[in-house]
Amino acid sequence: MGLRLEIISVPFYRWLACTFTAALILVAAAPGALMADDLGPEEAQRLLQSGRIKSLADIVSIVQKQVDGDLIDAELDEEDGVYIYELKILRPNGRLQEIEAEASTGKILKIEDDD
Repeated sequence: MGLRLEIISVPFYRWLACTFTAALILVAAAPGALMADDLGPEEAQRLLQSGRIKSLADIVSIVQKQVDGDLIDAELDEEDGVYIYELKILRPNGRLQEIEAEASTGKILKIEDDD
């Protein structure tokens, strides 16, 4: 095995070190770039007052017409300039589901089981 390490050239080690460093930088930067931005209550209030989003109560009312269950948790996020409510709903059958609804209309964008 020691002989094999001697055969590998210095440029290869330099390439490997650069690749590893670049991968670490991408992993460190990616979560912020790939994840939605959670909005705080002040921002939500400003958006509500400006008419850019509906209230959480309005959204829950719209969603519960299509998805039966109890609201467990809610967040307001921004994804690519679109405001989205993420709702966790406990269904009558005991399943917990995450529903994404457009905050300006209440249109359901996604329903998935929450693990």
